[in-house]
Amino acid sequence: MMGFWDAVLRVLIGVIFIYLGIEKGGAFKIAEVVGFVLLFTSIISFCPLYKLAGISSRCEECEAA
Repeated sequence: MMGFWDAVLRVLIGVIFIYLGIEKGGAFKIAEVVGFVLLFTSIISFCPLYKLAGISSRCEECEAA
């Protein structure tokens, strides 16, 4: 599961990667695709790699309250 700051960081990095892919082109097209994946995973608040690794960035104390 994904916490708030994890999602914010994904959005910021995703936007930067998408911008670079659009403006620079070339090898940055790969970064553009990664940027879209980062944005998508932050929007749905789920990361398949986190699930596979058993990682959660959510605040467990916040969920209990």
